[in-house]
Amino acid sequence: MPSMPASDDAMLEVFERLALEAGRAIMPIFEGECVVEHKADASPVTAADQAAEEIILAGLRGAYPDIPCVAEEEIAEGHLPPDLGQQFFLIDPLDGTKEFVNKHPDFTVNIALIRNGVPEVGVVYAPVSGKMFVGRPGRAEMIITGDNHNTGGRRAIAVRDCAVPPTIVASRSHRTPETDTYIAGFSVAELVSVGSSLKFCLLAAGEADYYPRFGRTMEWDTAAGDAVLRAAGGITKTLDGSPLRYGKRQQAHDSDFANPHFVASGG
Repeated sequence: MPSMPASDDAMLEVFERLALEAGRAIMPIFEGECVVEHKADASPVTAADQAAEEIILAGLRGAYPDIPCVAEEEIAEGHLPPDLGQQFFLIDPLDGTKEFVNKHPDFTVNIALIRNGVPEVGVVYAPVSGKMFVGRPGRAEMIITGDNHNTGGRRAIAVRDCAVPPTIVASRSHRTPETDTYIAGFSVAELVSVGSSLKFCLLAAGEADYYPRFGRTMEWDTAAGDAVLRAAGGITKTLDGSPLRYGKRQQAHDSDFANPHFVASGG
């Protein structure tokens, strides 16, 4: 694989550091009493979402002041950069808030860089399991973290050739009839239910083959996991077969940054 500019590697190091810092802030809230509020769209938000986003935004804006940030909680408060340009950051400080509130371990910290509509650098961190998935063009890895959210061993990951029967991953909290219909189209398939962006990471690590999503998602829900998957050799496509793109604004049929339905696959 061709080497990439050092800037991508340096950015990945910043993403890793900030995701770990966010994990340190999240875990005491997860392990204690968690107060749940609701945003205008009725989705839940907690102090963990807010604390993690503050850490990530401060770090990204300090390191890359010229790259705009699109972050879930800021968007909910009406704060949006006027011009995204050719590259911008997408941040979901706590993907899987419903999992978090219900004391399930599948929530993640997500940071991604979008270039020309493509998710190119990404980090997905699952603080409970101590697993971090990272990717940039030509390199995808899984990192095991220690008790204090410090990086330990890391290994390269890559998608696999589709298994027979295939393994399909689906949302634990957001299953739809359309998703069930898609799954039923496979005569025999192992089905794995998991929350948050970890679904992309199972594909990237060669542990699953397809992730269909026939329900509403936002770009910050998918960008980091999608970046890791693409770095590992996979792809996420909309139902017309086109690669899922990012930075979608002024959509006639939906709000800014809303995704269409898609299927992520190992290749």
